[in-house]
Amino acid sequence: MKLSVRELTLIAIGIALITICSWISVPLTIPVTLQTFAVCLVTALLGLKMGLWSVIGFILLGAVGIPVFSGFRGGVGVLLGVTGGYIVGFLFTALTVGLAVKRFGRSFPVLILSMVLGILLCYAFGTAWFMIVYTRGGNAVTLGSALGMCVVPYLIPDGIKIVLAAALVRRLWPAVSKELIPA
Repeated sequence: MKLSVRELTLIAIGIALITICSWISVPLTIPVTLQTFAVCLVTALLGLKMGLWSVIGFILLGAVGIPVFSGFRGGVGVLLGVTGGYIVGFLFTALTVGLAVKRFGRSFPVLILSMVLGILLCYAFGTAWFMIVYTRGGNAVTLGSALGMCVVPYLIPDGIKIVLAAALVRRLWPAVSKELIPA
């Protein structure tokens, strides 16, 4: 797959936005960050290909040790830890949002629904990962406990982030599509 200089530049901007938003954090078991907001926003604005590459680039930078993850962390250990599944789950969010905007456009209902579904997939993958890693340490955790620790506290913040991301996409898309996105 060949990417133009313009596409590479937009992907780099997407990676930078996701990274900056990962550093804005309220520390809990799974940090409340603006990462999901950025993943939804970047993918909805840049589309499937560039949005997905932005998320892949973000994950790869973190995997090689560059401190792009929440708490200025990086390395494979973060991805293999209890929160790693949520980071990998951003791929599902990007795929869902990217495919939806490619197929159905960027209307507010499409954006909201695709972002909700994408984040739910991220929750599902991340929670399953959390349970596997957590129980490997000799701890026992039920699905209800894992959801109570890793999902329930984030439903309202993520709902707010989804609405804000969708509203920003609707506001920014006319200018972005005209000036930045290749035809």
